[in-house]
Amino acid sequence: MKKKSRRKATIRDVAELVGVHHSTVSRALSRNKQSKISPSVVRKIERAAEKLGYFPNLVASSLKQNRSFAIGVLIPDLMNPVFPPIIRGIQDTVESIGYTVITANTDDEERKEQEALRMMQGRSIEGVIIATARREDPIVEECIKREIPFVLVNRMVDRVDVNAVIVDEDFAVRSTLDHLINLKHRRIAHIAGPPHTSTGFERANTFKNYMRLHNLEPDLVVVADKFTAEEGARGLKKLLGIDNSFTAVVAGSDLIALGCIDAMAEVGLMVPENVSIVGGNDIPFLSRMNPALSSVAIPKYEMGSQAAKVLLEVIAGERETPLVMRMQPRLIVRNSTAPAPR
Repeated sequence: MKKKSRRKATIRDVAELVGVHHSTVSRALSRNKQSKISPSVVRKIERAAEKLGYFPNLVASSLKQNRSFAIGVLIPDLMNPVFPPIIRGIQDTVESIGYTVITANTDDEERKEQEALRMMQGRSIEGVIIATARREDPIVEECIKREIPFVLVNRMVDRVDVNAVIVDEDFAVRSTLDHLINLKHRRIAHIAGPPHTSTGFERANTFKNYMRLHNLEPDLVVVADKFTAEEGARGLKKLLGIDNSFTAVVAGSDLIALGCIDAMAEVGLMVPENVSIVGGNDIPFLSRMNPALSSVAIPKYEMGSQAAKVLLEVIAGERETPLVMRMQPRLIVRNSTAPAPR
């Protein structure tokens, strides 16, 4: 004899078990509405829903309200340790009020970014956080044209009418150079990130300007095509071909710095005995290296969380004036820097 399939629990079943109206159950199980219900009632309803195996139909709820409660996040490289904490900050912030995050890795390629944005629009995202921005960025222009709420994180564009949460790059580079100059370094090189990104462009500009301010020559600058260890190694070898008199290197990122260290080892240069080096972003496990890498730490999780908060304000229509928030970094000195060799 064929078994009857068990009837799925409904919101009215939960309401009957707890002894409340079904609208109270609906609010209690909605993260952005449950603050209107007393915590004790919310707990009773959650326990009853779990006992009955009831789960709110989010699709039906979204259709009813004509909202998706979803945001997109465009990431240039998920393998880069800078970005997971940013994503975590975004998720913790928006998921706490019932939103879903759709993340897309784009390999820093414009075509993949456009495809990802189209996919997200197909899922009716309410806004997008963009960590892939170039200084002149077609995705940003597309969002403006189509009135898609967006916030930039970590990178900026060459326009001021946008919302962004970025790092105070000027402070980061100046604190790095102050440290190296105090160690009596005078021939300081810079391996910069890609100039089409604000992070690469601003760090290189600040490096040159601040070196001149100290009456030091900013002539040892090599540009990396990507923020990768491979590009760091290539940049260091190119630098050695130009001039090998430098005693310190300011790397455009930690990954670039790691590539530099590998390239130095190949030619017998020791860190920091022969050359001091400072990275950027303070990715995990730098303190466990030998030597431990000095780096400029950026508040990655907080940047993601703040970007999410700003985006939610834009979606809710609560923010009309563009906001560019520059987060404060801090230099962490480890064993990869030492006084300049005589």
